[in-house]
Amino acid sequence: MTHTERAQVCVVASFMYDMVATAPRRPAPGETLVGTGFATFVGGKGFNQAVAAARAGARTAAVGRVGEDHFATEFRDFMSAEGIDAAGVASDAENGTGVGLPVVVEGGQNSIIIVPRANEAVTTEDVEGARATIESADVLLLQLEIPLPAVRLAAEIARGAGTRVVLNPAPFVDVPREILDLVDVLVPNEVELGQLVPGEPDLADAALALRRSSGCVVVVTCGSAGVLVVDSDAAPRRLDAHRVEVVDTIGAGDAFCGNLAARLALGDDLDTAIGLANAAGALSVTRPGGAPSAPTAAETARLAAVDPVQGGPAQVDPVQVEPVQGGQA
Repeated sequence: MTHTERAQVCVVASFMYDMVATAPRRPAPGETLVGTGFATFVGGKGFNQAVAAARAGARTAAVGRVGEDHFATEFRDFMSAEGIDAAGVASDAENGTGVGLPVVVEGGQNSIIIVPRANEAVTTEDVEGARATIESADVLLLQLEIPLPAVRLAAEIARGAGTRVVLNPAPFVDVPREILDLVDVLVPNEVELGQLVPGEPDLADAALALRRSSGCVVVVTCGSAGVLVVDSDAAPRRLDAHRVEVVDTIGAGDAFCGNLAARLALGDDLDTAIGLANAAGALSVTRPGGAPSAPTAAETARLAAVDPVQGGPAQVDPVQVEPVQGGQA
């Protein structure tokens, strides 16, 4: 997008440079384990979601901080290539760009250590500087990899302007009630739902309880078990996951959130937006990396047209998959 165009989605974002090791299993305490692969990717929940939103077809702006290092250069180059407005992304001379250290095991599951660095320095002044962008956007997309005061101010600005607020409560922290009261759509995964509603083992009951306590639309991403949706006091409804060949689950939730925000900003109703986000999340696990694994709008539309139950395992044709960017070592 050009600087003269209004962003449809504004993401107050985290930036984490991912250095990914693959291994047959996680090492035991004190063990040195020989891995099977290594790659580097630009990532971070907020950045991944911004890329996903842009590829889904929404004009997208990012707000946050990176360091003054070669990691930051990769992020800025990537945003430029994806058409993301990075005017609100500050260069932090004191803190380096955030880094993530994922380990991906056989089957594609991952665990991640993050070192936030510049992300922890995002201030309310940074958010205030992006006020006009937030106010004019259709959707504000938030996560919790930056300090809560910045998250809260962004949500307050959005609520005051009538901008819809979507919050992905990850990584989990105890979200103050005053922030939840500003949220329109809450998108936790199964683990985060359990942390938001402790002591309730049934996912459907927990999702309904969260809806009743928060007043938000609650969309729970459940991996291979699909998606739970609660947008009223009625029982949650489930959308099945598309069956795909899993390569790497890093960024699947981010692809979902970015596509959900984009489709809502582009005027889709909730169910249509969730259906497309569900397909985008499935596609993202068929390729490695966080941001680079986000599908295009055309890819997502093709898979969304396949019934998750009746359609059988989705075949992702390598010829149809458009090239993605991202460093690899």
